[in-house]
Amino acid sequence: MDKSPLPADGSLDAEADAFQRLRPRLFGIAYRILGSVSEAEDVVQDAWLRWQGADRAGVLNPGAFLAKTTTRLAINVAQSARVRREAYVGPWLPEPVDTSVDPLVGAERGEALELAVLLVLEKLNPVERAAYVLREAFDYPYDEIAGIVQLSQANVRQIVSRARKRLSAERRERVGTAEHRRLLDAFVAAARDGDVAALEGVLSADVVAYADGNGLRGVARLEVVGAGRVAKISAFVKKFLPGAEFAFTEANGLPALLLRRNGETVGLVSATVGPDGIDGLYWVLAPEKLRAYERSSGRA
Repeated sequence: MDKSPLPADGSLDAEADAFQRLRPRLFGIAYRILGSVSEAEDVVQDAWLRWQGADRAGVLNPGAFLAKTTTRLAINVAQSARVRREAYVGPWLPEPVDTSVDPLVGAERGEALELAVLLVLEKLNPVERAAYVLREAFDYPYDEIAGIVQLSQANVRQIVSRARKRLSAERRERVGTAEHRRLLDAFVAAARDGDVAALEGVLSADVVAYADGNGLRGVARLEVVGAGRVAKISAFVKKFLPGAEFAFTEANGLPALLLRRNGETVGLVSATVGPDGIDGLYWVLAPEKLRAYERSSGRA
């Protein structure tokens, strides 16, 4: 945990510097709980306002104070976001974040960062999610987490254990970065040519594709399952986004694909890859989520 002392002079500029040093961690906590760059940015801004209004002379550990404030704010936002997302049109995917500027997004470890993992975490309630994130990504001790989420240590331990088991049950064996990139290269080549057979060759038999367009015309509103069906919709990208070109990028700790047309980002594709090929495709097409990804590139 960050044990940074308060600035000696107590000036607002010095307080702002102290906050800025902690900002990557605070953003990382909020982002993992919310799965949203824009909502995490708002939470961190709200935490800054609370920090300005706090009796800072009495705060011995600003890192602990701000982590607790940020977590509680994020839990509140997540509880209201769940209601909003029930009205979302089509599959909801987390907003991707550019991890090339901060590979761990402020954390001790890169846990709870991949889009697929964030999607599973959405199945937990916000308090459970917060407890898991604080423990697994930021290595907070159980007693500190208990104080933050206002539960007993025993309860926190049970929550984290259950979350680990749930993620373990839904995760598949993963391949190395080089193999991940090789399969993405093959996917791009086949998608550019509209080659359905070649696309089927890089997909696992039970691959699942999610497309987040929030009602965007032509975007599938249900998950698409199976190599044959996913290959056909992937081959259709040339017609759905005519003139768009693939470019490699990094999102949520993994190689990913940007689709750009006339200088504008019109899509981002993340994939999970196992021994049998690409087993998950996550198409982010909602314009507001693509803008959030671009903003995340400036966090450093």
